[in-house]
Amino acid sequence: MIKLGRGIRESTGDRVFLTGVYILLGIALVAVLYPLVFIVSSSLSSPLAVSSGRVWLWPVDLTFVGYKVVLSNPQVLQGYGNSLFYAFTGTLISVMLTVILAYPLSRRTFFGRNALMMFITFTMLFSGGLIPTYLVVKQLGMLDTRWALLIPQAIWVWQIIIARTFFQSSIPEELAEASEMDGCSDLRFLWSVVLPLSKPIIAVLILMYAIGQWNAYFDALIYLKTQSLYPLQLILRSILILNSAASSNIDAAEQLRRQQFADLTKYSLIVIASLPVLMIYPFVQRYFVKGMLIGSVKG
Repeated sequence: MIKLGRGIRESTGDRVFLTGVYILLGIALVAVLYPLVFIVSSSLSSPLAVSSGRVWLWPVDLTFVGYKVVLSNPQVLQGYGNSLFYAFTGTLISVMLTVILAYPLSRRTFFGRNALMMFITFTMLFSGGLIPTYLVVKQLGMLDTRWALLIPQAIWVWQIIIARTFFQSSIPEELAEASEMDGCSDLRFLWSVVLPLSKPIIAVLILMYAIGQWNAYFDALIYLKTQSLYPLQLILRSILILNSAASSNIDAAEQLRRQQFADLTKYSLIVIASLPVLMIYPFVQRYFVKGMLIGSVKG
């Protein structure tokens, strides 16, 4: 029963409901957080403890040998540098092209915007396929170059839709008309008015494109042949395959030692590969919820 006084008391049904919500949220938190804790603890444990399954929550026989071996590998450091370049440059190109394309599509005065949006959305359902895309990349001379990882996947249709909806609901037409009467050009309006008001959606685009670029490996597997251009994900894949490969010329003890070392290296590589994404998220988190909410619901 609700009583009015110094404060409003919650009814028994509300308390039961909130208790159930907290329990479900707690279960979801454990389900998401525990794998991360387990991976970090496994990367800091001894190879024998990892392979024998003794690691449950905290590190067992604390050691940094996995990180030492991984970081001493020059291929990993080179792949790290390549992935940072691809993530930074690719995100910059993708966000710039997405904003340049999404903003005109959000203006009612842009002639043919509905037809253009229809063609863009059509690509979400139908695409040319792997072989035609490979032939296009080859004809453009981008095979075995950094551009092969930056240009073909530079724009994602879903991000264009989100950004377009954000501009439609957050940038009034009257503001554009007033700036035009004051002699402001379209590019000046975009740079001086639209972008400062669009920090939430820009943060969302940066996070999505950066994570996509950082985790991408299939395009590198298809288009790159020079190992010095490989991103980190492809280097890690090669290391895991090499460590997991068993040789018939070695005895069982050596095979067991290699398998234990491969398990430890796997967890260390996962932590190293996930670190940049975990570091960038806190800086854009405050904009993320707002940008996704405004960009996905038409006002």
